[in-house]
Amino acid sequence: MWLAHVALTLAALYTALLAGVYFAQTWIIFPTTLAGTARVQLPSSAQRLEVRTSDGETLIGVRIPGARQAFHENASKLLGFGGNAWNAEAMALYLHGLFPEHEVSAFHYRGYAPSSGRPSAEMLLSDSTVIFDHLQQDAQAPVVAVGFSIGASIAAYLAQHRPAAGLILVTPFDSLEGVAKDHYWWAPVGLLLRHHMPTIEFLRGSPVPTALIMAGRDTIVPARRSAALRPVIEKLVFESTINAGHNDLYGHADFAPAMREALAKIVAAPDHAAGR
Repeated sequence: MWLAHVALTLAALYTALLAGVYFAQTWIIFPTTLAGTARVQLPSSAQRLEVRTSDGETLIGVRIPGARQAFHENASKLLGFGGNAWNAEAMALYLHGLFPEHEVSAFHYRGYAPSSGRPSAEMLLSDSTVIFDHLQQDAQAPVVAVGFSIGASIAAYLAQHRPAAGLILVTPFDSLEGVAKDHYWWAPVGLLLRHHMPTIEFLRGSPVPTALIMAGRDTIVPARRSAALRPVIEKLVFESTINAGHNDLYGHADFAPAMREALAKIVAAPDHAAGR
């Protein structure tokens, strides 16, 4: 009898743990409060952006113009999508530091203050096209989408649905479900997961010049999850694996040169100018 009692107790604990993961998954995947803690000092040239979605939510973003002396009519604009704990200001400022000659834009994800709404994979993906269309109202310039981590999946989705001129994917995953299975191997992830980002399907057959940057010691998005995308990227113009982890990658000495080379290879690609 005691064995049966132990088994029932363990089963109850396991069920409670699964329930906790199920109901907490939105915060785990989209930690909005963590993103809000990052405070950065934007340059005086930064501009506030605002766009309304079809379901009545408001997305707030920031634009940092490129260096005036390097500006020309066909200069590529960069549209950044940060990791799940990044906010738009941090993303825009970081990209501006890497590419001061290019105009940079980024938006706070839905549900990430000051943007309104509730975050979900479906809505963040959909919002990317609304943002792209809004930015292209002002000027039809080539847009290179830059995605970090979960933002790489959003960037890939955007390039599947809009004419992006290029993609820079940093520590991307093949699918959010695959990453979840790595971390929660003890749970029936396929049954519990409500948020889906199949990056590999967004990239399959894509004609967009794409750069892939991976972190060799990444324990959050293992490098094999990023490398799994390689076979489906038809126009892989640049690839680099940096000996760093998921979060210390951005401060690694090899990261900035890799990013700059990635953009240079995209701009030099024959199909770059076609992305408008």
